[in-house]
Amino acid sequence: MGNTKTAVLTGGSAGIGAAIRRDLLAAGYTVINLDLNPCDQTHSALQTLHIDVSDLGQVRSAAAKIAAAHHVTTLIHNAGALRSALIANVKQEDLDFLMRLHVGALVALGQAFIPAMTRAGFGRIVTLTTRAILGLETRTAYSASKAAQVGLTRTWALELGPSGITVNAVAPGPIVTDQFRSVIPAGDPRNEAVAQRLPVRRLGTPEDISRVVMFLADEKAGFITGQTWFVCGGASLGAMSYS
Repeated sequence: MGNTKTAVLTGGSAGIGAAIRRDLLAAGYTVINLDLNPCDQTHSALQTLHIDVSDLGQVRSAAAKIAAAHHVTTLIHNAGALRSALIANVKQEDLDFLMRLHVGALVALGQAFIPAMTRAGFGRIVTLTTRAILGLETRTAYSASKAAQVGLTRTWALELGPSGITVNAVAPGPIVTDQFRSVIPAGDPRNEAVAQRLPVRRLGTPEDISRVVMFLADEKAGFITGQTWFVCGGASLGAMSYS
């Protein structure tokens, strides 16, 4: 695709999204970052639109403007949030919020950008799900909404493959980000305990995830679609707990 690659990235201001943003720019992409939070990087090929990705009205409005001004070749849906609770305490509002953020926004963005990808005969869609889709205590709303992304990934792969569009998901395990630190602070003994339960005996970094996202987004990765890539240090091989 040469220098014509344009990626829309949600949640690209921090954590895993920031690592993906930096790698996309380094690879020559034009990057449009959709994030409620400010971005600490300035670059001639970077634009940050400050929107709430859980607000589908804002998402649809921003996506329409982007689609009118750019040919988006790559969509990476990274924006995510936790709403943790045991089943007895799960609130409908939390489930609704996470479904809007994790699934509704992805559908809205896909509907905006897939037509141009189809006309061009090329597109890459990558969504960030989670190892928690295999089960994790207190993650009813989170794991359910993230598991929905996997079903969407497989369905879109079937629908869009004939048009040269691949659709894949990446499922991180314990990655040291602000979200992870909201569960286990730095210096907490649980950091080492979690690491020692992983086959690789370490926690992950945002760069571990970005490397796989970049591989799947590459134009040469056209024979991979509908897959969920667990990048989790082996956490998907057994039970997982942050306690």
